[in-house]
Amino acid sequence: MNAKIVDEIEPITLVGGGEIALGALEEALALAPVLVAADGGAAAALAAGHVPQAVIGDFDSLSEAVRVQLPPESLHPVAEQDSTDFDKALRSIAAPVVLAVGFLGARVDHQLAAFNTLVQGHDAPCVLVGETEVIFHLTHPVALPAKAGEVISLFPMQPAAGRSEGLEWPIDGLRMSPMGRIGTSNRATGPVRLEPEGLGLLVIVPRRLLRDVMNALRRD
Repeated sequence: MNAKIVDEIEPITLVGGGEIALGALEEALALAPVLVAADGGAAAALAAGHVPQAVIGDFDSLSEAVRVQLPPESLHPVAEQDSTDFDKALRSIAAPVVLAVGFLGARVDHQLAAFNTLVQGHDAPCVLVGETEVIFHLTHPVALPAKAGEVISLFPMQPAAGRSEGLEWPIDGLRMSPMGRIGTSNRATGPVRLEPEGLGLLVIVPRRLLRDVMNALRRD
């Protein structure tokens, strides 16, 4: 295993340079108090009154005005251009779970790249935190206290399948694909249990379930 830039026993909040949903950073920090920034996310952290423990990326979005406000030892440039700063940061982190804010909203290409990064198999499980929803890669069985009528969406990033309990339209026996059947706009009938068959399935649930998703994913 490669040495990690950040190695923590506590959950980590990772802030990016994209659009940050109202209250998302503070909500994430309340659950995951160690703050790391991906490149230009350092500016958002400072603007919110927080100094990240580490800043990781190629630094093409890190202005000099922001850089001089950061402790030199917190700067960890990764020079290669073959991956996003989100990917660079995630593969440099060891933690029970990462809550990522500032990677959804605004540019669609950045959101698609973030979804791609989620399914790359990093050591730390990660949850993308948006304005009204949170998104995670389903790698093992997860149980969530959803309420009847809440939207539970499933999107395959590659051919995928799984089993479910508590969904209005069960996924058992279905073969999903990004070029075929998908599972968006499903609804809970109550508490939900999801179990993947293989990898590549993204789950999108209401943001109020963030704590529950974090606890279901974290590795201690």
